[in-house]
Amino acid sequence: MKDALIVSALSLMPRKTGARAMGAMARRPLSKLMTRAFVRVYGVDMSEADAPASSYNTLEALFTRTLREGARPIDDAPNALVSPVDGRCAAVGRTENGCIDLAPGRQLDIAKLVGQPFDAELDVAVLYLSPKDYHRVHVAREGELVRWRYVPGTLWPVFPAAVRKVDGLFSRNERVVVEQDTTEGPLWSVLVGAFGVGRITLSACDIVTNSGRDGTQANLAPPVSVDRGEELGVFHLGSTVVLAAPTGRWRLTVKPGDVVRMGRTIGTVTPQLTGPV
Repeated sequence: MKDALIVSALSLMPRKTGARAMGAMARRPLSKLMTRAFVRVYGVDMSEADAPASSYNTLEALFTRTLREGARPIDDAPNALVSPVDGRCAAVGRTENGCIDLAPGRQLDIAKLVGQPFDAELDVAVLYLSPKDYHRVHVAREGELVRWRYVPGTLWPVFPAAVRKVDGLFSRNERVVVEQDTTEGPLWSVLVGAFGVGRITLSACDIVTNSGRDGTQANLAPPVSVDRGEELGVFHLGSTVVLAAPTGRWRLTVKPGDVVRMGRTIGTVTPQLTGPV
């Protein structure tokens, strides 16, 4: 009920303007006074961070913290697809008519989310990051980044109650779509913004979302080679990552409700693509 009331209240607010104001506040030195309370209230596990909570000079610095060496070993099995983030699996499955169910009566249209049409169905995993989670996004599978697209939008919160209440939430929110070529075919990683700071940055370009810029996209020429587990981008507050690939390329092993950790396997190459052992 509390979450539903928050969503209803936010429907009356200028969410993007509010998020920018919150972002400006989180980047000010005065926000350091909030870091200990943030850690306590949300139960942030600082034992995994590369510095103690007291060393972060702003709330944003705490939120975008890096982890200590070895905290997230990357599964190096040749056939593995790894989680790009820490969080929880919100939904997983194969699209039907281009959509996947997120909640009763709520579907995610992948073509609308990515901003391009698809001729076939897709396998999709939706991974939600709560405020306590590590908020850097990493590469789920080695390959080459070939293009990115920034899609402006609003900034609804993305916790489960909001997803149940707001129709088409992910396709309405600001997001960055990264397309990658892998040996198994294309892989899309969609970083979805959320209410709060609402800012996303990418490692491969200088895009900064929720900063008043128009939607834009670019092909990376030449493509940028990336390793599994390499940093892809950063959520400065929020949110959700959606992974999508053509059907039959992967057998997704993660289930809704599962806790995921960056670098751990969430899927494997389907046997027909691996060939004889």
